[in-house]
Amino acid sequence: MKSKLFFLMIAMMFLAIPTFAQGTSAPAGGGNAWAIPLTSGFSMAIASGLCALGQGKAVAGAAEGLARNPGAAASIRFALILGLVLIESLALYTFAIIFVKVV
Repeated sequence: MKSKLFFLMIAMMFLAIPTFAQGTSAPAGGGNAWAIPLTSGFSMAIASGLCALGQGKAVAGAAEGLARNPGAAASIRFALILGLVLIESLALYTFAIIFVKVV
């Protein structure tokens, strides 16, 4: 598991090098006007999909915990709601960044 994570980190670092090497000036002809909305859509789709997976796993864990120990319902419910709020904030932050970047 650690070797896969290490390989992923190395690959991400090498893929980020060309991104940091690009200049910030826009091309004279207007250039890639479609790039920001397209990448914004992809980033929102990825964030929403990962949030949905995380929320599903959190709810499944809470339901399993409630089934095993119904007496701890209040603390499990509190932890579930707090976790769902933090997971959902990822999608909201992504949406806010997209809104600021596109508009």
